[in-house]
Amino acid sequence: MTGSSMPSEWHKTTLGTVAQWGSGGTPSRKNREYYGGDVPWVKTGDLGPKVLSGASEYITGLGLQKSSAKYFPKGSVVIAMYGATIGKTSILGFNATTNQACAVGQPVDGITDTTFLYYLLRNEKDAFIAKGKGGAQPNISQALIKEHGIALPPLAEQKVIANKLDTLLAQVENTKARLERIPQILKRFRQSVLAAAVSGRLTEEWRPHSGSYVHSLAEDWKWTPVPETWEVKLYPDLVESRLGKMLDKAKNSGLPTKYLGNINVRWFDFNLSEVQEILVSEAERNELSIRAGDVLICEGGEPGRCAIWDGRVEEQMVFQKALHRARVSDALLPEWLALNLKHDADSLTLEQLFTGTTIKHLTGKALKKYPLRVPPIKEQTEIVRRVDQLLAHADRIEQQVNNALARVNNLTQSILAKAFRGELTEQWRKDNPELISGENSAEALLERVQAERAAMKPVKKTRSKPTTV
Repeated sequence: MTGSSMPSEWHKTTLGTVAQWGSGGTPSRKNREYYGGDVPWVKTGDLGPKVLSGASEYITGLGLQKSSAKYFPKGSVVIAMYGATIGKTSILGFNATTNQACAVGQPVDGITDTTFLYYLLRNEKDAFIAKGKGGAQPNISQALIKEHGIALPPLAEQKVIANKLDTLLAQVENTKARLERIPQILKRFRQSVLAAAVSGRLTEEWRPHSGSYVHSLAEDWKWTPVPETWEVKLYPDLVESRLGKMLDKAKNSGLPTKYLGNINVRWFDFNLSEVQEILVSEAERNELSIRAGDVLICEGGEPGRCAIWDGRVEEQMVFQKALHRARVSDALLPEWLALNLKHDADSLTLEQLFTGTTIKHLTGKALKKYPLRVPPIKEQTEIVRRVDQLLAHADRIEQQVNNALARVNNLTQSILAKAFRGELTEQWRKDNPELISGENSAEALLERVQAERAAMKPVKKTRSKPTTV
C-alpha cells in the first residue's frame, strides 16, 4: 500500500512488528512412536477455513519432544509458506503444533486484532505468491513474511474492519453457495428432460393416441409403459455398426490422415484440440471414414459416451479402435440414438451391457443386445426439437451462473482490497476521531510496543579493563 492511498491515521510497518512469528517441524516418519498420539499437528493442507476446528493428523508427546514441532496457542494465525498452498490462511481454534511449511503469527496484544490479521494475510496472498522463490513449487520464508510491509490501522478500527469483513464475506459465501448448487439442479433437470423424452412423456399431449403397453424388457431397463405407436427394436435392427481399427504407427503405410479416438468424443460434442495423424492406406480410408450423421460411441473409458459427427472438418477423417461408428437406418434419427445412450448411461441401466471388472467396455457383441424404444420418425423429430430447446435453455442458465460465480469470486478480493485501503471504514473514522488519535493511534501503539521490547532486551555487560599499577 502506498502512502497516498493509506488513511492518515494508519501507520506503515511490517508483519514482524504486529505479530510474533514461528514455525513448526516434522517428527521422523521412520519412528512410529512419534505419530498417532493426541497432539494436534497442523499441515498446510488443513488450512483454508477461517477458524480451524481440527487437524488431519496427530503426533505423540515424544514426537513433539524429538522434533522442532512446537505448540502455538489458540488464536494464532497460520499461513502456508510452500508450493501451491502459499498464502492459505486459518486461525487456530485450539492449541496446536504445525509442520515446517506453516508460519504462525501470534498477534501482539494491544496492537493487532486476531481476525484483522487473518484477513490482512488473505489480502496479501497474491503479494506473497509473487515473492515466492524456487522452481515449479516456489516458497516463501518466515523472514520474508516478517519483512513484508503493511499499513496498520488503530486497534479500534481493526476490530471494525474485521467485523465488516465478517458480515460482507459471509454474504458473499452464502451467495456463492447458492450459485454452486444450481449446476446440480440443472443436471437433474437435464436428466429429467431425457427421461421424459425417451419414455414418451415429453410428447404425450402431441401424440394423437394415448394408449400404451408394458414391454417384456421393462423391468430390466426400468421402462415405464411404452406408447402404443412406438416399437421396441434391438440396436442391430436399426444401426449399421462397427468398431474402428488398431492403427499402429510402426506398421502402417499410406497417406497421413487425421483420426478420432476415445479422447476426442465428449457427450454430444467433439474436442478436436488433440487430433492426431497416422498413415492410412486408401482401402482403410474408405473402410474407416466418417461422415456427417455418424454417431461415434466410446467402447471404453466412459462406455456409451457419444456424439454425432457434423462434418465440421472438411478433410477426410477416420476413427480408431476404441470407438464404434453407428450409421442409423431411415427408421432412426442419430439424435434419438444419442439421447437414449445418454439417458441409459445416466440411469446406469447401460451398465448391464458392460464387460470387464476394473476397466469397463461396451463391446460390439454387447451392443447387439441393446434395446431401443422407437417412435415414428415424425415424433422423433418433434422430441429432438423439444429436447434441444430445453437443454439450450439449461445451457444459457448455466453460463449465466458461471459468469455470476466469476463475479462473486472476484468480489471477495475486491472487498478485501477496499478494507485495507480504508474505504470500508472511512465514515467510521470521521465519526470516531477519539478512537484513532493520540494514545489510540496506530503510531502511538507501535511506539509503545517498541519501547517495551527495547526494555526487555538484556543489557550487555562490558568488562572494564584491568588497571595497571
